[in-house]
Amino acid sequence: MSERVVEILVYIMSEIRNRGVGTGGLEALSQDLLEQGYSESEISSAFAWLFERLDQDLDRVDEDFGRVGPESFRILHDAERMVIEPDAYGYLLQLHELGIIDEAELEAVVDRAMMLGMNAIDVPTMRSIVASVLFNADFPFGGSPLFLEGNTSIN
Repeated sequence: MSERVVEILVYIMSEIRNRGVGTGGLEALSQDLLEQGYSESEISSAFAWLFERLDQDLDRVDEDFGRVGPESFRILHDAERMVIEPDAYGYLLQLHELGIIDEAELEAVVDRAMMLGMNAIDVPTMRSIVASVLFNADFPFGGSPLFLEGNTSIN
C-alpha cells in the first residue's frame, strides 16, 4: 500500500506544480485518483502525509547535512551508479524536485538501496525503498499511523 501512496503523492505534487491546483482543487484531485483506481484509504493517507509534512518546520537545518542551497544536487558515486539504474535515480530526483523527499531522505534512500546488496535497483524497487523511508523512518516499531488497514473508514 505504501508504494501506491507514494504514487499518489507524485500525482498530487505534479498536478499542483503543473496546473497550479490550489486547496480548492484537492477534492477534484481526490475524485481523479478514485477514478484511477486508488482507494479512499490510500488517498487519505497521502493527503495526511502531505499536510503533516507541510505543517513541519520547512527551514529545519539537518545536523548531518547542513543547509543545502537550491543550486546543489546529489550526484551518485561510481559504485552507486553501478547499482542504481538511471531511471530509478531519475525517479528519486523527481521526488526531490517535487518536494516529496528532502536531502536527508534522498541520502537515506540511496543508503538503503546500496545496503540491499542487489546488482540493480530499478524503479519498482526504488518505489519500495522510498516508501519505507517516508513512512517508517519516524516510527521505531515500523508502523505508521498514516496507514489504515483494509477498508477502514475515516470519521
